[in-house]
Amino acid sequence: MSINSYENYPLTWRPDKTKLHRPIYQSLITQLESDILSNKLQKNTRLPSQRELADFLDINFTTVGQAYKLGLEKGLLYTNIGSGTFVSPNAFTSITISSDQVPDHIIDFGLVSSFEQCNEMITPFIQAASQNHGISGLLSYREPLGTNYQLTIAKNWLETQSVYTSNEQIAIVSGVQNGLAVTLAALFSPGDRLAVDRYTYSNFIELAQLYHMEIVPIDFDDDGMLPELLEQECRKKKIHGIFLMPSCNNPIGFQLSEERRLQLKEVILKEQLIVIEDDIHSFMTTYNQKTLLPSFQQLLPEQTIYLAGMTKYICAGLRVAFLVFPEKYKEKIQQAIFNINVKTSSLEAEIITQILCSETAQKILETKANYTKQANEIFDTFFNLPRPTNPLPFYRPIAVRDDLSPRAIEQAFLNKGVRVYHSHRFTTHPQDDPFIRIALSSNPLEVLTKGLEIVKKEIIHFQR
Repeated sequence: MSINSYENYPLTWRPDKTKLHRPIYQSLITQLESDILSNKLQKNTRLPSQRELADFLDINFTTVGQAYKLGLEKGLLYTNIGSGTFVSPNAFTSITISSDQVPDHIIDFGLVSSFEQCNEMITPFIQAASQNHGISGLLSYREPLGTNYQLTIAKNWLETQSVYTSNEQIAIVSGVQNGLAVTLAALFSPGDRLAVDRYTYSNFIELAQLYHMEIVPIDFDDDGMLPELLEQECRKKKIHGIFLMPSCNNPIGFQLSEERRLQLKEVILKEQLIVIEDDIHSFMTTYNQKTLLPSFQQLLPEQTIYLAGMTKYICAGLRVAFLVFPEKYKEKIQQAIFNINVKTSSLEAEIITQILCSETAQKILETKANYTKQANEIFDTFFNLPRPTNPLPFYRPIAVRDDLSPRAIEQAFLNKGVRVYHSHRFTTHPQDDPFIRIALSSNPLEVLTKGLEIVKKEIIHFQR
């Protein structure tokens, strides 16, 4: 067989040579997108090797490599080392978590809210802020990163979470999601590779793919990401950053132990990775545990971007988070903030500041800790499953069969009046241990109980 004679050769994908135009790698991706949308290529299809496709199309080997790389960045493809390149199960299927288009009668276990019955404790602060004679000063473009007073209060609160910094290295941003967008835009480039837990925050996956970055999943055990696997992946190919949720992984619920944090620190330091530390659940874990675990910001202050959101702690509707950055990244982070936000709402930042200065902050914390405790106890009455290493998570996984369609499972529960999210939303690769994630904090306890009754009854159809 001559080098380009593929007429009888079993290629899983045969792009049309006549449709290739410069730049060829982009026209290849255009054809790939079209073939996925038209179902000519199914999810998890193994694509031809770069050499095979280059020979078939009579083009340069590196051009196919460019195309596959772009496909990885766009989330169309994934790779298994030693096995090849495959069509992503999430290609053209958004895995973003949102509450859009959910009828009022549906019990929502998908979106992770934060016991919104506590919001009545917030309204007096909103009313007081609106009546403050200095409110006009909060409605201008001034102090785009937060006032000095707001930053001082943020600094003091961050110290209770083992984060130690200065006012000059804190910015107030419009929630953690916004802070993640700022960080990726400021410190990374298209094509950069970011290590994450094998199951991780779905909106971070989507955001990284939006910026054309490659997600590299790393396996974990009960204590968190396995450092030897992170180091192994770093040896294979350059990794630029790592995304971690140390207090409570979303969606599994584990908490990184102190020993595991120190082990990961050594690998991160050796490989000079930029750490993106999403510690949105730290307020609850630090309240419930006797020993304050070191944050990565404390362990690696010159390599860590730390984010602490107030949406789970104080109120989901007040989109405020504290972003802590090393001095060497200050200019890039601030430039990204100015270009993306112009500024965060000073009014919302002031409301959060006033709450943190009050006794209400502790009351909210105690109330939400109690609700979280009760919610997990209710879950335990329905399902005899071990708790993750964070004993009071906002969500719990329930295993399902791996031979059933994730969308079919989600739709079946939706038809019964409950929205759940399948684990395929939290990963970029097919996994052999799928589950549905139950958000415990998004409903009053009586509604939670009603919804879990439905899940308990229906889950038997999706388990072996």
